[in-house]
Amino acid sequence: MLNTKVEICGVNTAKLPVLKAEQKKALFERIMQGDEAAREEYIYGNLRLVLSIIQKFSNRGEYIDDIFQVGCIGLIKAIDNFDVSHGVQFSTYAVPMIIGEIRRYLRDNNSIRVSRSLRDTAYKALQIKEKLTTLNSKEPTVEEIAKEMDIPKEDVIFALDAIQDPISLFEPIYHDGADAIFVMDQVKDDKNTDTNWLENLSLSEALKRLNEREKHILNLRFFEGKTQMEVADEIGISQAQVSRLEKSALKNMKKYIS
Repeated sequence: MLNTKVEICGVNTAKLPVLKAEQKKALFERIMQGDEAAREEYIYGNLRLVLSIIQKFSNRGEYIDDIFQVGCIGLIKAIDNFDVSHGVQFSTYAVPMIIGEIRRYLRDNNSIRVSRSLRDTAYKALQIKEKLTTLNSKEPTVEEIAKEMDIPKEDVIFALDAIQDPISLFEPIYHDGADAIFVMDQVKDDKNTDTNWLENLSLSEALKRLNEREKHILNLRFFEGKTQMEVADEIGISQAQVSRLEKSALKNMKKYIS
């Protein structure tokens, strides 16, 4: 059991440090200047983040030491690619990368391989399910999901059965104080590829093209890490309206990609 395993990969998890915000900021400034010692300290200071994430995978029958090592690779990639100018917390950026690294490892080492197209169908079905639930205030039937996707219902059932542990896109997978990371934050959409354009987007210029309400919603969603429901409660509109305004704002920003 993970909860009783104090030492993982030679690391005493009971003695892992917790870095304060000002320590993280100071260390990252040194990392950006090429300080390897600061990088090592930053990695060690964030191992608790990896530890909290791997607990989600403790029932997969894999050696926890292996999962921890893979999670550390994701952490290092996150550190090496993190851009402080985006104004988001490091954990908000790092958690999906760590989870993605672990999921790739589990997928590649799974004796039962699920095709990419089948996984995409399953995740799309989950997205449609959440959308219809929000619109109709009740969970849709398989037939309704299949109709929305324009595919046979048998294909929806088969796809959902093929992936391991299908869960709600709104299930929190990590909490960092008041912020929460949800499953939907790491689901890839190959048609929209937001991750690709966000990496090259000049936020300051694109945000100038939006009205104040759109700016406020995007700030709450992507910089403060709030859910659509939390945003709706804060500004006094429905979650469906928040969703529409958010999508419209992102669509408008895409027009100004260089």
